[in-house]
Amino acid sequence: MQEAIKEAIQAAEEDEVPVGAVVVYKDKIIAKAHNQVERLKDPTAHAEMLAITSAANYLGTKWLNEASLYVTIEPCSMCAGALVLARIKNLYFGASDPKTGACGSVVNIANHKKLNHRIKVTKGVLEEDCCFLLKEFFKRKRKVSGEVAEWSKATHC
Repeated sequence: MQEAIKEAIQAAEEDEVPVGAVVVYKDKIIAKAHNQVERLKDPTAHAEMLAITSAANYLGTKWLNEASLYVTIEPCSMCAGALVLARIKNLYFGASDPKTGACGSVVNIANHKKLNHRIKVTKGVLEEDCCFLLKEFFKRKRKVSGEVAEWSKATHC
């Protein structure tokens, strides 16, 4: 998770929402990514999506069934769906997301009984550190814009 936090810090430095993700396979990091939605002007450029693509390219397969994803915040429905489709084995996340979290907070795509794959989910990994990054990022954004980010009001952090 420490490496995912480093990616989240890099995202914040690039004025992206500070989310970082790392894919581990056979005790080796095979992919790292952070949010690049603003930079790429792409709503799908979430850290998880970029890390999944990178890991699949590294392994030369669409299946990540022996891999684990570490991410600083609970994946949204898009990312959770992609994790199911990639058949990721384990998901470890830091901060829960009561507004868009799709691994138990709002919905549970990661373990939906009608889907063909279930993910072992562990939440709250280095939660305080992950929450701190998010809170500080949105606090800074509010100071700059004078607005209150809706997402930051909803987070439990």
